[in-house]
Amino acid sequence: MIAYRHFKNQDVPALVELWNDCELGPGAAQQFSLDSFDQFVLAEPYFDRKALIEAWDGERLVGFVHAGFGPDASGARLCQEQGIVCVVMVRPGFRRRGIGRRLVEMAEDFLRSQGARGLQAGESLNRNPFYLGLYGGADSAGFLETDVHARPFFERMGYRPSESYLLMGRELQAGKLPFDPRMVALRKSVRLNVLDRPPASTWWWLVRHGRFDSLTFTLIPNSGMVIPGIVTCWGMDLHTETRGRRTVGITDLFVAESVRRKGYAKALLCEVLRFFREDGVAEVEVVVPEGNQPAQSLFQGLGFTPRDRGTVFRKETQAG
Repeated sequence: MIAYRHFKNQDVPALVELWNDCELGPGAAQQFSLDSFDQFVLAEPYFDRKALIEAWDGERLVGFVHAGFGPDASGARLCQEQGIVCVVMVRPGFRRRGIGRRLVEMAEDFLRSQGARGLQAGESLNRNPFYLGLYGGADSAGFLETDVHARPFFERMGYRPSESYLLMGRELQAGKLPFDPRMVALRKSVRLNVLDRPPASTWWWLVRHGRFDSLTFTLIPNSGMVIPGIVTCWGMDLHTETRGRRTVGITDLFVAESVRRKGYAKALLCEVLRFFREDGVAEVEVVVPEGNQPAQSLFQGLGFTPRDRGTVFRKETQAG
């Protein structure tokens, strides 16, 4: 008889053991510590034990689901209009018994009770309250193709693909770094500046990316023009432990509209790649929306290749 209940503090060892047993694919960190799970999931200021629902077979945890919410447009507080099924997993020997379905239904009920009018399955970009650093790549990208059980499960639950992302990566210690003749002239007009966080860090950035070691790189103009480019990079430490090689994620690349298509993005990223190559980083990763062809072309030109794809699923609901 399967019993369902909300999270209790003593459940952390069982949750981490279940995570490692659930065959989530190469996009999931493995064999991380209980402290890491506590830091990146349970210690978030908006964590609600009622949103982490567990399935138990006697004294053995056999499945869990975790639901949550992303930020509002200002990044200053949660927005409860869009509910997120962040993760769901069932131990392999207990699948196809309706446990996963029941867990998701209970998560949906919780989200509706908090006012959700739409439901999203899979964390993505800013809508990633808990599992950045544990699942996905340089940013959250929904459920990954290499997590082969996710897509058919959510489609059976009535969810439909809504967003798709391409996970791209590049080896740093092999081969030459890219070169663009425009960079010679650009280097005379700007200089690289390194910060410990983005200049306009929101509450949401601080509680999510702020938990990781990160650096923000900006191009500072020698003249009075606007800052042409900015990008943030963070150490994917738990993935590094799993892969046995040091990995850095690239996020939040922005180039001022007035100077786009002039080589600033490529120049900035080349400086970033050189910085991390000299620091001994083995690989860098980035997540790009699959419909953003200019971004894909930019990173392909820098030697990045596709490694995985992620999908976010949605279905509409009515608040209860």
